[in-house]
Amino acid sequence: MSNATIAEMTAAHQMGNYTRFPVAFLRGDGARLFDADGKEYLDFLGGIAVALLGHAHPDVTRAIAAQAASLVHVSNLFHVPVQSEVARLLSLATTGGKVFFCNSGTEANEAAIKLARKWSADRGRTEAFEIVAIDGSFHGRTYGSLSATGQPKFHEGFGPMVPGFRVVPFGDLTALDAALNGNTCAFLIEPMQGEIGVRMHPPEYFETAARLCREREILLIADEIQTGMGRTGAMLASKRFGVTPDIVTLAKGIANGLPLGAVVARDEVAASFGPGSHGSTFGGNPVCCAAAKVVLETVTAPGFLAEVRRKGERLVDGVREIAGRRADIVGVRGMGLMIGIEMAIETKPIANRALANGFIVNACSGNVLRLLPPLTVTDAEIDRALSLLEAALPEERRS
Repeated sequence: MSNATIAEMTAAHQMGNYTRFPVAFLRGDGARLFDADGKEYLDFLGGIAVALLGHAHPDVTRAIAAQAASLVHVSNLFHVPVQSEVARLLSLATTGGKVFFCNSGTEANEAAIKLARKWSADRGRTEAFEIVAIDGSFHGRTYGSLSATGQPKFHEGFGPMVPGFRVVPFGDLTALDAALNGNTCAFLIEPMQGEIGVRMHPPEYFETAARLCREREILLIADEIQTGMGRTGAMLASKRFGVTPDIVTLAKGIANGLPLGAVVARDEVAASFGPGSHGSTFGGNPVCCAAAKVVLETVTAPGFLAEVRRKGERLVDGVREIAGRRADIVGVRGMGLMIGIEMAIETKPIANRALANGFIVNACSGNVLRLLPPLTVTDAEIDRALSLLEAALPEERRS
């Protein structure tokens, strides 16, 4: 079937809640994708930060096949060996806390919200149930995580939101100081805001917020669904800011494309999830965990994260070189291989031209191009991406 035939079938039989490009991919290889018409693309979106080790990574593929051949599902009424091993590896690689597995990022944030409120209630602080979040944040589309999301456009038509959430202005420590009061059980923060366009907090913001939470016995929840698992050149972006959260949420690239999410919480907090307090039928599925084991072993191998940082610097330096020849690139920001290019113009036409030329990037927040290549991207692919990016930009240049 062709791209057009598949698009027609999608329109006929699926709900219209996604705005889809007229392309259907049949296979992938590393940073490359191939569509139903045989066209090749360089993928610098990675399923929105999901294909962490690239498409069809051979070690991940072998692990999935081997696990599927022996056991696909058994339920969390029993011990699951590969799940236990992934929890051990994940705990060691992040904060040393205990792990809860689910299926997605929004589920991880829902679990973190429940855990924070249960922790507060267990300490006799039933009045302290509010979650403070930040304007411009994105935490998911189920009701708890949606209520915490600081972008009203995602709330339209779905109100009322769940009570007990407060959103403070971006970068405003005075407002945060006032919001973290006796009614607060947790502060929910993305170390870098992803969906709004790789927005960086002001210097010292994250560290100061962590101190305020610690002083007031308020939990710090780091939503690392997009920034975690090595994306920024550290296992957690929080570590690059010198912060150790009480609770971390993870998903996206954790299983290189299979549905897996996780919450890691320090022992005292994790203890509030006793038997029956929370659960997930498919959470920690053996096949997904088999993929995650390979991801964790790869990302934590000596030198891997240093290479992510080096390649991120190469990409940023290349974009800044292009920016030096133009008047319409306002700035370049990010860490590791999570990059935002802020433009003085609308970026959707740029993303469309790039796609037509075989280059996949993401236009977000109206005027930002987001780059999320696999962590295994090569120098040659970065150089090729820079050429394709420049070709997709408008022709008008600075004299």
